[in-house]
Amino acid sequence: MARRQSLSLLGRVLRRDAAASLPYLNESRRSVTYMPRPGDGTPRTVTLIPGDGIGPLVTGAVCQVMEAMHAPIYFDTHDVHGDMPKVPEEVMESIKRNKVCLKGGLKTPVGGGVSSLNVQLRKELDLYASLVNCFNLPGLPTRHENVDIVVIRENTEGEYSGLEHEVVPGVVESLKVITKFCSERIAKYAFEYAYLNNRKTVTAVHKANIMKLADGLFLESCREVATKYPGIKYNEIIVDNCCMQLVSKPEQFDVMVTPNLYGNLVANTAAGIAGGTGVMPGGNVGQDYAVFEQGASAGNVGTDKLVKEKRANPIAMLLSSAMMLRHLQFPSFADRLETAVKRVIAEGKSVTKDLGGTSTTQEVVDAVIANLD
Repeated sequence: MARRQSLSLLGRVLRRDAAASLPYLNESRRSVTYMPRPGDGTPRTVTLIPGDGIGPLVTGAVCQVMEAMHAPIYFDTHDVHGDMPKVPEEVMESIKRNKVCLKGGLKTPVGGGVSSLNVQLRKELDLYASLVNCFNLPGLPTRHENVDIVVIRENTEGEYSGLEHEVVPGVVESLKVITKFCSERIAKYAFEYAYLNNRKTVTAVHKANIMKLADGLFLESCREVATKYPGIKYNEIIVDNCCMQLVSKPEQFDVMVTPNLYGNLVANTAAGIAGGTGVMPGGNVGQDYAVFEQGASAGNVGTDKLVKEKRANPIAMLLSSAMMLRHLQFPSFADRLETAVKRVIAEGKSVTKDLGGTSTTQEVVDAVIANLD
């Protein structure tokens, strides 16, 4: 049951193309008979949080493409901003009712004691697994080739527990919480993901040489789970060495499983290596709910200039919405969307400044719609 649930959530995320050329993208695919269960094609309602900064631009792009595809999706839109004290109750009720949410970036105030709404969502919905897929896109030049890394990050504890207090004036104590339960379930998710997606290696990222008890518990959990998957190679790497290896030889990594803070750093580093945060999709998933958003948090709300000129890159959000479509059991729509996005990137004519072009968000959307099968 657990494997079937993982497969329905993020199990078949973003299939890789075997070739990196535009002619491949234009080849007709062999038709496959797909026999859905009764009710699988029923239109689904998805909670939409446009968010801050470029969020409304890129989520608006998704809405346009979904409409052009006639995807069986309806959006229940809610206005949420990062400076709110908490996620409004009606928004939480909407996500719990619909089970699935598509979210733009929410700006988190730096300092001042204001908690992150992103963290609130993950904790209240128990979205314990964050998945970011960092890979080379055909037509997008990068320093490294053959990059295809999946970063699976524990999403509910660690340094993000938010347990801080001032012991005496000028002295602050922050607690890092690691539990056996959370460490085991994220390790199981990572190995299940690797098993179901024909991945060969899982690498645990840690700092157990210094934090011997906390990160040691995380490693112990990963090692125990690894014994149940003898067909998957298991490695361990210290987080500082991991960062160095990522920027020098990223193609050596396959699936990476990490505690909370390290996962954020590793995912953003890998995203930058593989083409930038504007093209990397991601999702957060738990047993009952899933929230899809831009994979790398760096720059996910953009700048005032990007918003004013309407030149935000919608590719990451479009690919995240393809992940969402697979999660909702609409694989043919996900395939159409991914193929159209890859064609646009491969052509290189309608891309935003971060990818070497001059296009606006709307021009990218128009190009994607024009390339839909």
